[in-house]
Amino acid sequence: MKIATKNINIKNEVFTLTNQRVLFWKKEKALILSDLHIGKTAHFRKNGIALSDQVFENDLQRLSVLIEYFKPEKFLVVGDLLHAGDNSGVDKFCEWKNQFPNLEFHLIEGNHDKISKKLEAKLCLNFRDEFLEIDEFIFVHDFQKKNEKFQITGHIHPGFVINSSVKNIKLPCFVVSENQLLLPAFSEFTGLDTKNLPKKGRFYVFTDAEIYEI
Repeated sequence: MKIATKNINIKNEVFTLTNQRVLFWKKEKALILSDLHIGKTAHFRKNGIALSDQVFENDLQRLSVLIEYFKPEKFLVVGDLLHAGDNSGVDKFCEWKNQFPNLEFHLIEGNHDKISKKLEAKLCLNFRDEFLEIDEFIFVHDFQKKNEKFQITGHIHPGFVINSSVKNIKLPCFVVSENQLLLPAFSEFTGLDTKNLPKKGRFYVFTDAEIYEI
């Protein structure tokens, strides 16, 4: 696994984009990501669709490498940590999470995060709310049109189409506009939306090896 990075400046703060679907904020020592959709494959199996857990296990392995690389103090999920409540995927995540007892886990709730008190205790989160404000930034799962602060969001699973004479290729990306930084979905088991994206945004499209500004 290769980690490619690109620093961008927003409101005099440096954020590091990666080709591994995460954002790092050095000042806050925070690893920021969105849309893990933990338990999605287990949910499909429960509903009669046979899917392997390998994609989810790969997601957790990528997270372990990224934690080792950036050495964050905070793990900040901007919505849709879960996919469909409690299941075997959540158990695997909690087992993985226990490897990092000194890492703070923060959740900004997304539309899939249906969390009972029992499940919240199981997840052992340090913070859980519908939004989080830090300095000039607000972290919220879906963009709020009436909020004037700069928003770091998820939810959309943004993608960009590279046109080719042979085949059109759809790639995940970050999108940065005047008042929003839209994160890619961390889980590779998600579709990509190429239409419902911020207007007049800069696209940071990435492959397994590089990040390209478009």
